[in-house]
Amino acid sequence: MSFRVEGMAEPVDLPSRLGILPFRNKVLLPGAIIRIRCTSPSSVMLVEQELWQKEEKGLIGVLPVRDTETAAVGSMLSPGVGNDSGERRLKGPADVLDSQKQDGKNPQELIHWHNRGVAARALHLSRGVEKPSGRVTYIVVLEGLCRFNVQELSARGTYYTARVSRLDMTKAELEQAERDPDLILLSRQFKATAMELISVLEQKQKTVGRTKVLLETVPVHRLADIFVASFEISFEEQLSMLDSVDLKVRLSKATELVDRHLQSIRVAEKITQKVEGQLSKSQKEFLLRQQMRAIKEELGDNDDDDDDMAALERKMQSAGMPPNIWKHAQRELRRLRKMQPQQPGYSSSRVYLELLANLPWQKGSEEHELDLRTAKERLDCDHYGLVKVKQRIIEYLAVRKLKPDARGPVLCFVGPPGVGKTSLASSIATALNRKFVRISLGGVKDEADIRGHRRTYVGSMPGRLIDGLKRVAVNNPVMLLDEIDKTGSDVRGDPASALLEVLDPEQNKTFNDHYLNVPFDLSKVIFVATANRVQPIPPALLDRMEVIELPGYTPEEKLKIAIKHLIPRVLDQHGLSSEFLQIPEAIVKIIIQRYTREAGVRNLERKLAALARAAAVKVAEQDCTVQLSKDVHQVTSSLLDARLAGGAEVEMEVIPMAVNGQEISDAFSSASVLVVDEAMLEKVLGPPRFDDREAAERVATPGISVGLVWTSFGGEVQFVEATAMVGKGDLHLTGQLGDVIKESAQIALTWVRARAADLKLSAAGEISLLENRDIHIHFPAGAVPKDGPSAGVTLVTSLVSLFSQRKVRADTAMTGEMTLRGLVLPVGGIKDKVLAAHRYGIKRVILPERNLKDLAEVPSAILAGMEMVIALSNLDHHIA
Repeated sequence: MSFRVEGMAEPVDLPSRLGILPFRNKVLLPGAIIRIRCTSPSSVMLVEQELWQKEEKGLIGVLPVRDTETAAVGSMLSPGVGNDSGERRLKGPADVLDSQKQDGKNPQELIHWHNRGVAARALHLSRGVEKPSGRVTYIVVLEGLCRFNVQELSARGTYYTARVSRLDMTKAELEQAERDPDLILLSRQFKATAMELISVLEQKQKTVGRTKVLLETVPVHRLADIFVASFEISFEEQLSMLDSVDLKVRLSKATELVDRHLQSIRVAEKITQKVEGQLSKSQKEFLLRQQMRAIKEELGDNDDDDDDMAALERKMQSAGMPPNIWKHAQRELRRLRKMQPQQPGYSSSRVYLELLANLPWQKGSEEHELDLRTAKERLDCDHYGLVKVKQRIIEYLAVRKLKPDARGPVLCFVGPPGVGKTSLASSIATALNRKFVRISLGGVKDEADIRGHRRTYVGSMPGRLIDGLKRVAVNNPVMLLDEIDKTGSDVRGDPASALLEVLDPEQNKTFNDHYLNVPFDLSKVIFVATANRVQPIPPALLDRMEVIELPGYTPEEKLKIAIKHLIPRVLDQHGLSSEFLQIPEAIVKIIIQRYTREAGVRNLERKLAALARAAAVKVAEQDCTVQLSKDVHQVTSSLLDARLAGGAEVEMEVIPMAVNGQEISDAFSSASVLVVDEAMLEKVLGPPRFDDREAAERVATPGISVGLVWTSFGGEVQFVEATAMVGKGDLHLTGQLGDVIKESAQIALTWVRARAADLKLSAAGEISLLENRDIHIHFPAGAVPKDGPSAGVTLVTSLVSLFSQRKVRADTAMTGEMTLRGLVLPVGGIKDKVLAAHRYGIKRVILPERNLKDLAEVPSAILAGMEMVIALSNLDHHIA
């Protein structure tokens, strides 16, 4: 069948069978114009055969399609089943999307077709080729003509065709319908609503005049579709308009949609007007509040409890600010009262005043009378060993007792990690009955972290010192400046230089934080600092502190610390007790000697924690212990028989009882104790990392010597290897060495060559030791940077051993700086180095003569088991 489409500029004949173009998630209405880009093979084939190859502009059907679902490959086309909404679900090939694989296998899809569509005429058609894929695409501009109903859907190649039937009214039916009074009323109502919408849009858009002309000229049966298609509506609403074949229903739905669009525009305008009038409203509220405040003052009816500003003012009054700072705070408060909460600077001013009110200007910790005996017992309880350190702390406390307002020195505890620097500062706070606050300075490179940011910056805040005082709420805490040697400097300033004012008792009375912008008294704060090394600390800052070195612990001290402190703490942290896990002293000694070689005890604590975790697993896997009370009733046989008859499973356990039948035996608790032995130790911690044979195995050939060095982690043993080879007399150095240690190697080689005859390394007539050969000196552990002058004696010994082909004793280590004239200069860190030699099992240590006085710091128990060899100040005397 065919019919003429009326109301169009050029009436066309519509064939009974049309090629179908799926339109995903959108609907084309009669009279509307759309632009579609066809990229899928099915759409391209449809345009190729139905439009592109025909000389005149062809007709195709546009059918709404929902999102598709991939179905099994090979599913055949089957007729759809209609429902109340007019939707059909047909199985068939769908468009191949751009994101599908390029392997040519097109999986078929489950397509949700709609059984009603719009016949469309192609107004414009253009062809293109995508590069580099070469895929053909089409851009089609279509004009909707009339509604149709799908009678039959079939596949033609890769695209669909459908037999359609007309749904729109004929010309005679339209003329008869236009005389219907109800339709006339609906038409007037629709035009009135549409005209109202156009009048609203005329204020914003200049192109609405065309729509007004359209409203007056287009027939009413086309007007609803064209007008509704001009603004955005949902897909479901578009389908509803497409299904509205009856003209009255179509006009009613179009009137409802236009009215809803009109109401949304009015609501948006109302919100815009409300936002624009907010500023004038806030100004009006400000004037009214000022008048209200004046009225309350006249009546004497000020309600300060409800006034937030009054509460803030009372808090500031009770803060005890000095007079000059109180005047500054009052000026800021008056400025804040004049501001509105919506103004940008209101929040920052409010936060600033709250900080002034919260700072402890006059509030301090109440100190009780110092009891030095109790303080000493407390230090002995918290820390084992460290006799000189604890004695210095007691002296510090004694001075504070005799003169509480004395300006004591700033103590700086220097030592490797894990020796108790931070806990010593906490013990000082406990002994003084003061609050403790820790300020971490590790990695701080911004001066503003100390002095604070200026309030002109966004997100400004006070420095760490002021923030710490705010947290503890007292002006005389013990403040720990942790890791003071790890501050850096860059374009943002030098924090170490900012600390000069903080730690100087003559200047910190008027410490000026940039955020506060008023002086704050830090003279009542007791500062304690910690560091791993002294060298990175600037000299000016180091001059303001008294350095107290904590070199490390001996194996005997580590054993006592483990038994007294570490094991109870580890058991408590893992929910265990001595009834479940016991670590004998012999096992602790093995852990100290074979698994940890450190100055502190952190790795030792980690190894003990590993044992505790292994024990916790075994305890958690054990069956729950059944505990019986004294009034246990015997289970009767009838009850037991009843449970067995019911098919229940009964588990029985024999529990040994005492003679009187009231107490449970302690056999379970004693049997559940886990005692760590060497087998369990190796199973949990793995094979031992260290042994006493390391030095003997490595010093097995001439040219190898053992040196003692100092690092930020304590003393260490450093091996030096030297070898000779055919060459031109060059010296090669490897091991990631610094400039100082390279110079020490060159000095050592020069001195040995100059004393070759005296050392009997060559005959008196020989020209040079390096004739036709090179020397290569290597420091093992090449990934670790090495520098310093203390390897001079070790380098000399290694070279003499190489040239004389005599091995160095494996039980001997040495340290000392060497000069070009053979002078042996003293070095630092003697206690650390001797302790490191003891940990490695070395029994003989060579030290410079001027370092003999430093042996007083080494525990006598360590010196008793070692031989100390003193190197004279001039090595030439040894040769003589």
